[in-house]
Order: sequence, then structure tokens, then C-alpha cells
Amino acid sequence: MRFSQFAERTEVRLARLRIAVITAAIITLLMVLVGLVADAVMTRAQSDQVWRELRYGASRGDLSSPPVCTWLYADGVAPLANAPDGFPVRADLDRARRTGRAVERVVHRAGTVYRVRSQVRADGDVVQAVFDMRFQLADRRHLWYALGVAELVGLVAAAVTGTVLGRLSVAPLAEALARQRRFVADASHELRTPVTRVYTRAQVLARQARAAELPAEHRAGLDRLVGSVGRLGAVLDDLLLSATLTADPARPAERAPVDLAALAESVVAEEAERTGDRGLTVTVDGAHRALYVGGIESALRRAVGELLSNAISHTPAGGRIEVALARSGTAVELTVSDTGPGFAPAEAERLFERFHRAGDGGRYGLGLALLREVVTSHGGTVTAVGRPGRGARFTIRLPSCAAPPVAAGSTPVTAGRG
Repeated sequence: MRFSQFAERTEVRLARLRIAVITAAIITLLMVLVGLVADAVMTRAQSDQVWRELRYGASRGDLSSPPVCTWLYADGVAPLANAPDGFPVRADLDRARRTGRAVERVVHRAGTVYRVRSQVRADGDVVQAVFDMRFQLADRRHLWYALGVAELVGLVAAAVTGTVLGRLSVAPLAEALARQRRFVADASHELRTPVTRVYTRAQVLARQARAAELPAEHRAGLDRLVGSVGRLGAVLDDLLLSATLTADPARPAERAPVDLAALAESVVAEEAERTGDRGLTVTVDGAHRALYVGGIESALRRAVGELLSNAISHTPAGGRIEVALARSGTAVELTVSDTGPGFAPAEAERLFERFHRAGDGGRYGLGLALLREVVTSHGGTVTAVGRPGRGARFTIRLPSCAAPPVAAGSTPVTAGRG
């Protein structure tokens, strides 16, 4: 089923947004990946360098003048005045002295990280070297800060790039949809006149055939021709109305309060001859008071007429159709129920697809699809409920509105009641 213009515009905007989001996500992932790789490389390089300096300081460093950010501890040697608290680690010194093997550890203290190496020198002294990692940690923070700034710049660039790409990639789709709408509207409009002429001519020929008492097969053929052309005209009307709603679903200039109860009674009255020929009983419940909804009367009449026509088509001779109207909160509900063959619950949504063919072989054409377009364009909903062999029930729900103002000395104009 074709989307209305509003739905199409929404889909186009969502497509553009998805492209922008995907582009931004890709750039973000790339930046995060680059940051993780850079952090891993920097961390590994810093760690190797620090351990090399610690090993050199522990084995050969001058106890009285150690390298920058390094402190050396040994028995009988006073620590420097700027030495951090908590060192040396006596347990590591004792272990190195006892085993003769170097002991390395990482200590987290006072908001920083220390690398510690204890070992026995060649001259027999046990020395502990401590390295403060605060500058290396600061370099890592600066790296992530730079990556964060780059990420923000990248997101802005991604948004701009995604918007541009979205417009470039989605523009052909939007143009194709617009051309499709124009083609359907133009084709339907141009075909209406010749089809109407053919329909009128076919009706005249059918009446002349009956008046001239032509053979029955000739009259039946002309009747079938009239029916076929009539259905073709109905399809063109459906397409034209659909294209009109799609081009301008709101049509504010044509919107006005519509008495849905009076409209429903009028539609039922228009179908009286058809229902009488089929022996159907049609009742209207809840139409004793006005129920106003905002909308285009011709479109709403078509929607209600489609519901009733659908019920008539699927209800066997002698069956019953009930039309019920009621106010439900801030909405007006119109329900059409029939005693026809019904349908499987799984078919409920698919009934509103264009030219849907049901499991029992029935075909629904454009009518119900157009019905949903009309109701949706009026801010309402339509639902279908049915079970095989137990009939069907279709419910239209439309937002209610206030009654139109009535000028002094005049009477409101509503759809004629049957």
C-alpha cells in the first residue's frame, strides 16, 4: 500500500537521519578504534621504557643522584627529601636479599602509579628503585582528551557529511515517489472522461437492447460490459482520490465539521435498492444524535460507503448488516458488522493491502486500502475483526470535533438522512 505524502516525507527524513547516524557511528567507531590502538601502543612503549630505566637504576644508578622521577633506596643510605611516602617496600628488599632474584611490582598510591624493582647489585648491596608514573599517565590523559576533541569534530563532520549524503542518495527516491504520484493523478484524471463516456454509452445501449427485445445473450453481454466499465470507473476514482490525498493529505481548505451519523444514514439510504435486491436487512444504531468529526465530507462519504459496500458484497442473500455509531471519549466510532463468511484473524491487517487476495479466493481491490488512507489522513484508525463463518466487523475511529457554529435565523446543513 502506498504511503501518503506525509508518510513518504517521514520515510525520506528517516532515511536521511539513518544515513547520518550510520556515518556518525562509523566515524565514532573508527576514532575509538584509533584511540584504543594509540593507547595500547603508548602504554606498551611507556611500560618498556620505565622498566628499562628501573633496571638500569637498580643495577647501576647513583644512590645520591638518581634519574628524574626515580628514587633509589638501600640500607644505610638516607632517602632524598622529595621521596614519596611508603617506600621502600621492605618485604621486596628482604625477598630479594633472601632469594638473590629481582622483585618487581606496581604500587597504586596517592593518586598515581609507582613501578618498583628490588634487586641485589654486583657488589652485594640490595637496592630498590621506585619510578613515579604520573607524567606518563598525564600523557595518556592528554591523548584521550585530544581524541575526544577529534571525536567531537568528527561527529560534526559526520553530521554534515551524513546530511549531504542523505540528500544526495535519498533525493532520487523522493523524486521517483513524486513522479509516481503525479503519474497516477494525471492518468486517473485523463482517463475519467473517456471511461465515463464509455460507461454512459454502454448504459444507453443496454437500455436500447432491452427496449428492442434483443436476444438474451446480447442483453447479458451489454449488462456485463456496463458492470465492467463501472468497476473500471470506480478504480479510477479510487486512484484519483488516493493521489489527491497523497498530494495533500490535510487539504485544510476543504475540512469542516461533518455529522458522521447523518452521513452514515445517507450512505445506507443510497444503498437501499442494492440491499433490497439481495434481501439484506440493514440497521443503523446510534444515529439519533449528531456526531461531528473534522474532515472532508466527500472523502469520508467514500470511506463509509466502501465499508457498507464491502459488507453488502460479502453478506449472502437474506443476511443482516448492522451500522453502529457511538462516541468514545474524544473520538467517534462507526462500526459495520455483517453475517458474511468472515475471515481468518491472521488476514485482518492484510485486508487493507491493495489488491489483496484472501485465502478463500476473494479479492479486495483498492477499496479497503483507500479506506485506510482516508481514515489515516483524517487522524483516525480502522480495524477489522472476523472469524471464519462468523461474519466480520470493521470499526472506524475518528477524532471528534465541535459542531459548526449556526448563524442566527439559519439552520445547520448536514448530510441528508435516509
